[in-house]
Amino acid sequence: MDEPPVDPTVLGGPPPDGGRYGTDLFAPDQTGEGERIDYGALAYDTATRARLTALGVGPGWRCLDVGAGTGTISRWLADEAGADEVLALDRDPRFVHAPPVGRLRVMAADVTDPNLAPGRFDLVHCRFVLMHLREHADVLARLADWVAPGGWLVVGDAVDLTTADSPHDAYRRTMAAMWQVLQERIGTDITWVTRYPQCLHDLGLLGVGAEVLLPPLTVDAPITAFWTNTWHSLRDALETSTTLERGELDNALDYLSSSTLADLSPGMITAWGRRPRP
Repeated sequence: MDEPPVDPTVLGGPPPDGGRYGTDLFAPDQTGEGERIDYGALAYDTATRARLTALGVGPGWRCLDVGAGTGTISRWLADEAGADEVLALDRDPRFVHAPPVGRLRVMAADVTDPNLAPGRFDLVHCRFVLMHLREHADVLARLADWVAPGGWLVVGDAVDLTTADSPHDAYRRTMAAMWQVLQERIGTDITWVTRYPQCLHDLGLLGVGAEVLLPPLTVDAPITAFWTNTWHSLRDALETSTTLERGELDNALDYLSSSTLADLSPGMITAWGRRPRP
């Protein structure tokens, strides 16, 4: 069987049939969804915290965390970084678990709403959201507008520069099938994310930088658990996919838990830029 081209498109805005992240796939009330998100946070939070620390986040800052997920970065900003104010924004913020009082507030809102105006912030952070949105360019521009003069916009999304060359057939083909299913079902696109530095420059931001992290894909690693849980969540869609042969998904899942695992995971690109002062 010829392999489908690897189309690293994942988790986007509504395609023509109306599918959407969080409704057609990965619904918040699906069993284990919070745990799945937490595994992703465990894989990437250390790098995100290091980048935000390097940009100087701390006391005196007002911060907006867009697509807060389970709230790990929002709580870190409030409790450890010591930001004066943190707003955790998510369409469904049930997993944020913010305390009833304190510097962390929660807002249930859709970032694609053109009327949304949460204010101006010294830091606007948005991770694994824009790749989900068909209107990502418009939303990115809106995020930049929410940055106060002298403040920072930090955005991150999935990037797959590695799995097309995996020597393990089932792993490579399952990853490719996953990207295709997600593109078809919910319209995700990560083919553009390597242009983040130019996008931020074109929005007038200064001090633009970017970095890519590939977390270690070992049997006991959080990213391995994330892919395992993600593929289990997508089992029905993957098994009806025309790109996988019978048994390939289970073969790939077995590989992730095997002592023979020796591969690379997709990673995360993080980009940042500063809004100039008047």
